[in-house]
Amino acid sequence: MQQVQDTAEEWQVVASATPFTGNKTSVRTDKVVMPDGTVVNRDYQVHPGSVAVLALDERDRVVVLRQYRHPVRQKLWEIPAGLLDVPGENPLHAAQRELYEEAHVKAGDWRVLTDVYTTPGGCDEAVRIFLARDLSEAEGARFEVAEEEADMELARVPVEELVRGVLAGELHNNCLVVGVLSLAAARATADGLDSLRPAEAPWPARPFQP
Repeated sequence: MQQVQDTAEEWQVVASATPFTGNKTSVRTDKVVMPDGTVVNRDYQVHPGSVAVLALDERDRVVVLRQYRHPVRQKLWEIPAGLLDVPGENPLHAAQRELYEEAHVKAGDWRVLTDVYTTPGGCDEAVRIFLARDLSEAEGARFEVAEEEADMELARVPVEELVRGVLAGELHNNCLVVGVLSLAAARATADGLDSLRPAEAPWPARPFQP
């Protein structure tokens, strides 16, 4: 039986240009040699990588926030998430920071829930989604937010209700959808949440120092 597993591979790039550089991401055009020898242009967004946190409390509720997302012209329910600030940043540290900044929460138990490429046909963004448990309020003052984050709403919603909303087509944020369904899938395995990888598990898409 064939093993179903993604593998590393890199086709030859004979030229590369960056026609746009933004504040956090850029757009790159690569001339890529196809298997038949033809050369084609591939345009894609270059992204530093992200982390997201499915924070689960003792009542089986997930910490979620509602935020305006201009590209899709919607307010979306999401889980706390953010960019890796510097190349090689430890994703666990980034996740802990985002949970504090967006929800003013800390967690005593961390696991890797899943790793995904959000849109691999047009962007190299890689996201590590953590499961955080043993929640408590963070110490100190709340992080000062601005722009879209200034209008955020916070809530705690039962896992069952989020799963229902995902399957009903009512919730669309990538990290929330993947995180919630991954949690449900992990619970359905023989080992349950014990099957999840440790928080410092290697991440080939964005290598880091523990």
